Amino acid sequence: MPDRSRPVLRQAVPPVRRLVPSVLLGMLAGLSSVALLASSAWLIARAAEQPPVLYLSLGVVGVRAFALGRAVFRYLERLAGHDAAFRQLAEIRVGVFERMLPLAPDGLASSRRGDLLSRFVGDVDELQNVSLRIVQPVASAVIVLAAAFAGLAWLAPGAAVAVTVVLVIGIGGAVLAQVLLAARADDRLAPLRGELQAAVVEHVQALDVLVAFGAADAGRDRIRRLGRRLERATRARASAVGLAAAAMSAVGAFAAAASLGAAQPLLEGGRIDGPTFAVLCLVPLAIAEVAAAIPVALGSLRVVRASARRVADAVPEVVPPEIPARRQGERVATSGSRSLTPAPGGRGVPAIALRGASARWPAITGDMTAPGAAGASARPALAPLDLDLVSGERVLVAGPSGSGKTTLAHVLVRFLEYGGSYRIGGVEARDLDPRDVRRTVGLVEQRPWLFDEDLRQNLVFARDTATDAELLDVLERVGLAEWAAARGGLDARVGERGALVSGGQAQRIALARAMLADFPVLVLDEPTASVDPAQADELLTDLLAAAGDRSVVLISHTGAPTGLVDRAVALGAEEIGPAGSVDEDSVRIAHGRCGERGTP
Repeated sequence: MPDRSRPVLRQAVPPVRRLVPSVLLGMLAGLSSVALLASSAWLIARAAEQPPVLYLSLGVVGVRAFALGRAVFRYLERLAGHDAAFRQLAEIRVGVFERMLPLAPDGLASSRRGDLLSRFVGDVDELQNVSLRIVQPVASAVIVLAAAFAGLAWLAPGAAVAVTVVLVIGIGGAVLAQVLLAARADDRLAPLRGELQAAVVEHVQALDVLVAFGAADAGRDRIRRLGRRLERATRARASAVGLAAAAMSAVGAFAAAASLGAAQPLLEGGRIDGPTFAVLCLVPLAIAEVAAAIPVALGSLRVVRASARRVADAVPEVVPPEIPARRQGERVATSGSRSLTPAPGGRGVPAIALRGASARWPAITGDMTAPGAAGASARPALAPLDLDLVSGERVLVAGPSGSGKTTLAHVLVRFLEYGGSYRIGGVEARDLDPRDVRRTVGLVEQRPWLFDEDLRQNLVFARDTATDAELLDVLERVGLAEWAAARGGLDARVGERGALVSGGQAQRIALARAMLADFPVLVLDEPTASVDPAQADELLTDLLAAAGDRSVVLISHTGAPTGLVDRAVALGAEEIGPAGSVDEDSVRIAHGRCGERGTP
């Protein structure tokens, strides 16, 4: 199986026009560091000889210049490097999001939200180190080391050879120590962060249920165990990094000793003077400091590879055939080439016709990239179904849990691929871009998603040009005007995932969004599932009245009051009832058998 991390790692490297400035600035900072130590050693040794002050002026100026240059170049290098790295992170995040969009929501149904968030945030953030700790530091260090060794070789070739040997051995030892102590921890850091974040998110979201059943302590124990495992991995990596840094400091001392031993015969033989000997003894310390970036880079490479794999695996490599995503080589017509034509007299509402329409849910478990991980459920969730929805008609789709009602809703809005035929305004839905279908057919889901924002923000994203007057008007039409006024108007908060509103109010807000989006066809999926039976009929009456002349597919396992719908379709049954109830005689008949899925 090809390594999917490589494209992500390549994308994390800034383009040349952004990478080169940081490399050059890092090189200048490194050269300034080496030159600062060299000029300082020469100045101290030369001053000990007590020459006229004029002979020391150049050394004094050099020390000041290199000291200032090292700080300035280091600052500019960090500024340019981080700017380039953060720009790449933005592109990576956008790329991941764009790959997710065609699969959402059903293609990502098995993804754990906390783990997905960890990949999208933590693992993408880790990729900044591809540039900041690997590519740019190593490139700068190689250039500086080459220049420093050339300078040493010019002064004393033997000292240059001795320092090179010590550095090679020291770097190899530091890398080996990191591999032995932290290789496994480096590979496990990113997955452990994802597991811990997923466990925390799941625990918080299900806290009320866990407390009710006395399972909260077990959930917290699991979080603590994951936290300890992450702590051990983090400590192992930190220990290895610290040991490598200590080893490189020791390497600097050994390199200085080796250079001293190689240069001493030259000093005794009069081939070099005292200040030059001081330079040969102290410059290896600066060289070792520059070379310390190499073990750090090799250690960081293991961590960023693990994060890159998780970023790449955040979205399945192979799109499940049950998801209507655009595939390479497949022609998908857009609204510009194939239009949705409304039926005559339909006032802009297209007719819908299903013939033998069936669907399955994608079965994605475990590693989404593993062979065979993406596949269909064994039995169809929606058996072949014939259904006609003329313009402005209201149809009740009823049936027991597992009969395929929600599956039908997801087929109608093209979250799921289908078998058979599904035509909108005479155009096969399969030949249209799914986004164009969703501009015509809107879904008011069973559990509407409400953002932790005010009422205005939960409405306006459906039509960002809507004015406050239009928002208040649509709230009036769905029966929420008085409630909104009592709560402070459009500034009323709805809480995280709608925690501050009731189930019926959430359904009305969702319908208001659908009306702002002006969908010609509405699919209402179990709108009374979270409402008391005594209020269910009133809510249905208000929702269908607010729908106006739109076509409506009402999905419910409890039926609808007499007169609200034009006809009823029963899934998973041989008979259907009239508009008032699925237990009465039918007006028009459509049969459908289906398999089972865990939800309606």
